[in-house]
Amino acid sequence: MNPKKKALGRGLSAILESPETDITSKDISGSFVAGAIASIPIGQIESNPFQPREDFEPEALNELAASIKEQGIIQPITVRKMGYDKYQLISGERRLKASKIAGLDEIPSYIRIANDQQMLEMALVENIQRESLNALEIAMSYQRLIDECELTQEELSQRVGKNRTTISNYIRLLKLPVETQVAIRDSKITMGHARALISIEDEPTQVTILRNIIVKDLSVREVEEIVRNLNRQPAPKKSTEVKDLPAEIDLKRLNIASRLNTMVNVQLNNKGKGNIVISFNSRNDLERLLSDLNG
Repeated sequence: MNPKKKALGRGLSAILESPETDITSKDISGSFVAGAIASIPIGQIESNPFQPREDFEPEALNELAASIKEQGIIQPITVRKMGYDKYQLISGERRLKASKIAGLDEIPSYIRIANDQQMLEMALVENIQRESLNALEIAMSYQRLIDECELTQEELSQRVGKNRTTISNYIRLLKLPVETQVAIRDSKITMGHARALISIEDEPTQVTILRNIIVKDLSVREVEEIVRNLNRQPAPKKSTEVKDLPAEIDLKRLNIASRLNTMVNVQLNNKGKGNIVISFNSRNDLERLLSDLNG
Protein backbone atom coordinates (compact mmCIF):
# COMPACT_ATOMS: atom_id res chain seq x y z
CA MET A 1 0.00 0.00 0.00
CA ASN A 2 1.21 3.47 -0.82
CA PRO A 3 2.46 4.90 2.52
CA LYS A 4 1.30 8.39 1.68
CA LYS A 5 -2.22 7.13 0.92
CA LYS A 6 -2.27 5.31 4.23
CA ALA A 7 -1.16 8.40 6.12
CA LEU A 8 -3.83 10.53 4.46
CA GLY A 9 -6.58 7.93 4.66
CA ARG A 10 -8.89 9.80 7.05
CA GLY A 11 -11.34 11.09 4.47
CA LEU A 12 -9.07 14.04 3.67
CA SER A 13 -6.86 12.62 0.94
CA ALA A 14 -8.92 14.06 -1.94
CA ILE A 15 -8.61 17.56 -0.45
CA LEU A 16 -5.05 17.31 0.76
CA GLU A 17 -3.64 16.01 -2.52
CA SER A 18 -4.95 19.10 -4.34
CA PRO A 19 -2.11 21.49 -5.41
CA GLU A 20 -3.83 24.34 -3.53
CA THR A 21 -3.80 22.44 -0.25
CA ASP A 22 -0.57 20.44 -0.52
CA ILE A 23 0.32 19.35 3.01
CA THR A 24 3.26 16.98 2.70
CA SER A 25 5.04 18.51 5.69
CA LYS A 26 7.01 16.12 7.87
CA ASP A 27 5.68 16.06 11.43
CA ILE A 28 7.82 15.53 14.53
CA SER A 29 7.22 11.80 14.46
CA GLY A 30 8.92 11.60 11.05
CA SER A 31 5.73 10.74 9.12
CA PHE A 32 3.88 12.75 6.50
CA VAL A 33 0.55 13.14 8.26
CA ALA A 34 -2.18 15.70 7.70
CA GLY A 35 -3.43 17.38 10.84
CA ALA A 36 -0.50 16.26 12.99
CA ILE A 37 1.92 18.53 14.83
CA ALA A 38 4.66 19.61 12.39
CA SER A 39 7.84 21.46 13.25
CA ILE A 40 7.69 24.35 10.77
CA PRO A 41 10.44 26.90 10.02
CA ILE A 42 9.34 30.23 11.48
CA GLY A 43 10.35 32.01 8.28
CA GLN A 44 7.66 30.09 6.39
CA ILE A 45 4.81 31.39 8.60
CA GLU A 46 3.12 34.67 7.70
CA SER A 47 1.01 36.67 10.14
CA ASN A 48 -2.74 36.35 10.43
CA PRO A 49 -4.61 39.29 8.80
CA PHE A 50 -7.62 38.44 10.97
CA GLN A 51 -5.69 38.61 14.27
CA PRO A 52 -8.06 40.26 16.80
CA ARG A 53 -5.34 41.07 19.30
CA GLU A 54 -3.57 44.39 18.80
CA ASP A 55 -1.51 45.02 21.93
CA PHE A 56 1.33 42.78 23.11
CA GLU A 57 3.20 43.83 26.24
CA PRO A 58 6.98 43.73 25.51
CA GLU A 59 7.76 42.65 29.07
CA ALA A 60 5.29 39.76 28.90
CA LEU A 61 6.68 38.69 25.51
CA ASN A 62 10.23 38.73 26.87
CA GLU A 63 9.16 36.62 29.87
CA LEU A 64 7.51 34.11 27.54
CA ALA A 65 10.61 34.09 25.33
CA ALA A 66 12.77 33.28 28.37
CA SER A 67 10.39 30.44 29.28
CA ILE A 68 10.54 29.10 25.72
CA LYS A 69 14.35 29.13 25.81
CA GLU A 70 14.24 27.13 29.04
CA GLN A 71 11.35 24.74 28.40
CA GLY A 72 10.47 25.00 24.71
CA ILE A 73 6.98 25.48 23.26
CA ILE A 74 4.40 23.76 25.46
CA GLN A 75 1.34 24.49 23.30
CA PRO A 76 1.76 24.38 19.49
CA ILE A 77 0.48 27.25 17.37
CA THR A 78 -2.18 26.64 14.68
CA VAL A 79 -1.51 27.41 11.01
CA ARG A 80 -3.16 26.79 7.67
CA LYS A 81 -1.38 25.52 4.57
CA MET A 82 -1.15 28.20 1.85
CA GLY A 83 1.00 26.30 -0.64
CA TYR A 84 4.33 24.50 -0.77
CA ASP A 85 6.41 25.57 2.27
CA LYS A 86 4.06 28.46 2.98
CA TYR A 87 1.76 28.78 6.00
CA GLN A 88 -0.47 31.40 7.56
CA LEU A 89 -1.00 31.77 11.30
CA ILE A 90 -4.50 31.01 12.63
CA SER A 91 -3.83 31.38 16.35
CA GLY A 92 -0.83 31.66 18.65
CA GLU A 93 0.66 34.99 17.59
CA ARG A 94 2.00 35.68 21.08
CA ARG A 95 3.85 32.34 21.08
CA LEU A 96 5.16 32.99 17.57
CA LYS A 97 6.45 36.47 18.47
CA ALA A 98 8.10 35.16 21.64
CA SER A 99 9.70 32.28 19.70
CA LYS A 100 11.28 34.79 17.32
CA ILE A 101 12.65 36.73 20.32
CA ALA A 102 13.98 33.44 21.75
CA GLY A 103 15.84 32.81 18.49
CA LEU A 104 13.99 29.64 17.49
CA ASP A 105 14.26 28.54 13.85
CA GLU A 106 11.23 26.23 13.97
CA ILE A 107 8.02 26.02 15.96
CA PRO A 108 5.61 23.10 16.57
CA SER A 109 2.35 23.74 14.74
CA TYR A 110 -1.04 22.19 14.15
CA ILE A 111 -1.77 22.31 10.41
CA ARG A 112 -5.34 22.91 9.33
CA ILE A 113 -7.16 23.56 6.08
CA ALA A 114 -9.48 26.58 6.14
CA ASN A 115 -10.99 29.16 3.86
CA ASP A 116 -10.90 32.81 4.93
CA GLN A 117 -14.22 32.78 6.79
CA GLN A 118 -13.39 29.53 8.58
CA MET A 119 -9.97 30.96 9.40
CA LEU A 120 -11.46 34.15 10.82
CA GLU A 121 -13.89 32.19 12.97
CA MET A 122 -11.18 29.82 14.24
CA ALA A 123 -8.81 32.70 14.98
CA LEU A 124 -11.42 34.68 16.88
CA VAL A 125 -12.88 31.75 18.81
CA GLU A 126 -9.47 30.31 19.77
CA ASN A 127 -8.15 33.69 20.85
CA ILE A 128 -11.24 34.44 22.94
CA GLN A 129 -10.87 31.09 24.69
CA ARG A 130 -7.10 30.89 25.11
CA GLU A 131 -5.51 34.34 25.01
CA SER A 132 -5.59 37.08 27.61
CA LEU A 133 -7.51 39.59 25.52
CA ASN A 134 -8.75 42.70 27.26
CA ALA A 135 -12.51 43.23 27.52
CA LEU A 136 -12.63 45.59 24.54
CA GLU A 137 -10.73 43.13 22.30
CA ILE A 138 -13.16 40.38 23.34
CA ALA A 139 -16.10 42.67 22.53
CA MET A 140 -14.67 43.47 19.09
CA SER A 141 -14.03 39.77 18.46
CA TYR A 142 -17.61 38.89 19.36
CA GLN A 143 -18.93 41.63 17.08
CA ARG A 144 -16.72 40.48 14.19
CA LEU A 145 -17.97 36.91 14.60
CA ILE A 146 -21.55 38.18 14.42
CA ASP A 147 -20.96 40.53 11.47
CA GLU A 148 -18.41 38.70 9.34
CA CYS A 149 -19.32 35.08 10.07
CA GLU A 150 -23.05 35.87 10.10
CA LEU A 151 -23.68 34.31 13.51
CA THR A 152 -26.56 35.09 15.84
CA GLN A 153 -25.79 35.74 19.50
CA GLU A 154 -27.26 32.33 20.28
CA GLU A 155 -24.96 30.61 17.75
CA LEU A 156 -22.03 32.62 19.05
CA SER A 157 -22.74 31.57 22.63
CA GLN A 158 -22.53 27.93 21.54
CA ARG A 159 -19.28 28.52 19.62
CA VAL A 160 -17.43 30.16 22.50
CA GLY A 161 -19.12 28.41 25.44
CA LYS A 162 -20.43 31.63 27.02
CA ASN A 163 -24.01 32.43 27.86
CA ARG A 164 -25.85 34.95 25.73
CA THR A 165 -26.08 37.57 28.50
CA THR A 166 -22.28 37.60 28.89
CA ILE A 167 -21.83 38.10 25.15
CA SER A 168 -24.43 40.89 25.13
CA ASN A 169 -22.66 42.68 28.01
CA TYR A 170 -19.36 42.61 26.12
CA ILE A 171 -20.88 43.89 22.87
CA ARG A 172 -22.52 46.78 24.73
CA LEU A 173 -19.02 48.05 25.57
CA LEU A 174 -18.67 49.08 21.92
CA LYS A 175 -21.43 51.67 22.44
CA LEU A 176 -19.46 53.48 25.15
CA PRO A 177 -17.76 56.84 24.39
CA VAL A 178 -14.27 56.57 22.89
CA GLU A 179 -12.62 57.86 26.09
CA THR A 180 -14.26 55.08 28.08
CA GLN A 181 -13.26 52.43 25.53
CA VAL A 182 -9.65 53.62 25.67
CA ALA A 183 -9.75 53.35 29.48
CA ILE A 184 -10.91 49.73 29.18
CA ARG A 185 -8.22 48.95 26.60
CA ASP A 186 -5.50 50.47 28.80
CA SER A 187 -6.79 48.63 31.92
CA LYS A 188 -7.55 51.89 33.73
CA ILE A 189 -11.03 50.57 34.51
CA THR A 190 -12.39 47.05 34.77
CA MET A 191 -15.28 45.32 33.03
CA GLY A 192 -17.30 45.89 36.23
CA HIS A 193 -16.73 49.65 36.07
CA ALA A 194 -17.68 49.68 32.40
CA ARG A 195 -20.91 47.76 32.97
CA ALA A 196 -21.94 50.31 35.62
CA LEU A 197 -21.17 53.23 33.30
CA ILE A 198 -23.20 51.76 30.42
CA SER A 199 -26.47 52.45 32.25
CA ILE A 200 -25.76 56.22 32.33
CA GLU A 201 -27.46 57.68 29.26
CA ASP A 202 -25.96 61.18 29.52
CA GLU A 203 -22.52 60.96 27.89
CA PRO A 204 -20.91 64.00 29.65
CA THR A 205 -22.02 62.59 33.02
CA GLN A 206 -20.62 59.20 32.09
CA VAL A 207 -17.25 60.65 31.07
CA THR A 208 -17.06 62.78 34.22
CA ILE A 209 -17.62 59.71 36.42
CA LEU A 210 -15.04 57.80 34.35
CA ARG A 211 -12.42 60.45 35.08
CA ASN A 212 -13.26 60.30 38.79
CA ILE A 213 -12.87 56.50 38.77
CA ILE A 214 -9.36 56.91 37.42
CA VAL A 215 -8.32 59.86 39.62
CA LYS A 216 -9.90 58.60 42.86
CA ASP A 217 -9.42 54.87 42.21
CA LEU A 218 -13.11 54.22 42.86
CA SER A 219 -14.19 50.62 43.35
CA VAL A 220 -16.88 48.99 41.22
CA ARG A 221 -19.23 49.05 44.22
CA GLU A 222 -18.70 52.80 44.69
CA VAL A 223 -19.45 53.45 41.03
CA GLU A 224 -22.57 51.29 41.16
CA GLU A 225 -23.78 53.34 44.14
CA ILE A 226 -23.17 56.60 42.24
CA VAL A 227 -25.14 55.27 39.28
CA ARG A 228 -28.00 54.09 41.51
CA ASN A 229 -28.24 57.54 43.06
CA LEU A 230 -28.27 59.20 39.65
CA ASN A 231 -30.88 56.86 38.21
CA ARG A 232 -33.35 57.13 41.10
CA GLN A 233 -33.42 60.94 41.00
CA PRO A 234 -35.95 62.48 38.56
CA ALA A 235 -34.74 65.06 36.09
CA PRO A 236 -35.82 68.61 36.97
CA LYS A 237 -38.77 70.13 35.15
CA LYS A 238 -37.87 73.14 33.06
CA SER A 239 -39.96 76.27 33.33
CA THR A 240 -40.34 78.71 30.48
CA GLU A 241 -38.06 81.15 32.27
CA VAL A 242 -35.21 78.67 32.70
CA LYS A 243 -32.71 78.49 29.85
CA ASP A 244 -30.13 75.84 28.95
CA LEU A 245 -26.89 76.08 30.89
CA PRO A 246 -23.73 77.30 29.17
CA ALA A 247 -21.32 74.41 28.53
CA GLU A 248 -18.71 75.61 31.03
CA ILE A 249 -21.28 75.85 33.85
CA ASP A 250 -22.80 72.47 33.00
CA LEU A 251 -19.33 70.87 33.14
CA LYS A 252 -18.76 72.34 36.61
CA ARG A 253 -22.19 71.03 37.66
CA LEU A 254 -21.22 67.55 36.48
CA ASN A 255 -17.90 67.73 38.35
CA ILE A 256 -19.67 68.68 41.58
CA ALA A 257 -22.26 65.92 41.08
CA SER A 258 -19.53 63.34 40.59
CA ARG A 259 -17.53 64.58 43.60
CA LEU A 260 -20.62 64.45 45.83
CA ASN A 261 -21.94 61.21 44.31
CA THR A 262 -25.42 62.67 43.84
CA MET A 263 -27.56 64.64 41.40
CA VAL A 264 -26.86 68.38 41.22
CA ASN A 265 -29.17 70.64 39.21
CA VAL A 266 -28.57 74.26 38.28
CA GLN A 267 -31.45 76.48 37.11
CA LEU A 268 -30.54 79.72 35.38
CA ASN A 269 -32.95 82.34 34.04
CA ASN A 270 -32.39 84.98 31.40
CA LYS A 271 -31.37 87.54 34.02
CA GLY A 272 -28.58 85.33 35.35
CA LYS A 273 -30.45 84.37 38.53
CA GLY A 274 -31.31 80.82 39.56
CA ASN A 275 -30.91 77.97 41.99
CA ILE A 276 -28.54 75.11 42.75
CA VAL A 277 -30.36 71.96 43.93
CA ILE A 278 -28.38 69.10 45.53
CA SER A 279 -30.46 65.94 45.88
CA PHE A 280 -30.28 63.43 48.73
CA ASN A 281 -32.16 60.23 49.49
CA SER A 282 -32.12 59.97 53.28
CA ARG A 283 -31.09 61.71 56.48
CA ASN A 284 -27.81 59.78 56.42
CA ASP A 285 -27.24 60.83 52.82
CA LEU A 286 -27.87 64.47 53.79
CA GLU A 287 -25.37 64.26 56.64
CA ARG A 288 -22.81 62.73 54.29
CA LEU A 289 -23.30 65.58 51.80
CA LEU A 290 -23.03 68.24 54.50
CA SER A 291 -19.87 66.61 55.78
CA ASP A 292 -18.38 66.55 52.25
CA LEU A 293 -19.29 70.19 51.68
CA ASN A 294 -17.78 71.25 55.01
CA GLY A 295 -14.63 69.27 54.23
